[in-house]
Amino acid sequence: MDVTFIESKINEIIAELEKEVIEVISDQSLDKKQTNLRMKPLKSTKQILLNAVESIKMVEEVSTKEMEDAAD
Repeated sequence: MDVTFIESKINEIIAELEKEVIEVISDQSLDKKQTNLRMKPLKSTKQILLNAVESIKMVEEVSTKEMEDAAD
């Protein structure tokens, strides 16, 4: 599994989410409640993606360690 590739793609998605956040924040037609309602799914999605990257890295570490232990 190419963890670096997966991480780079997830980072691209996160960058797009951050662009959306900036659009929401700079939309003067939205009041505070509307802004918060639009921000919640963006924030949650970003956290889910960051957690996914961490999980993938942990699985890769465990897998690598198990292969090294099996080779010994």
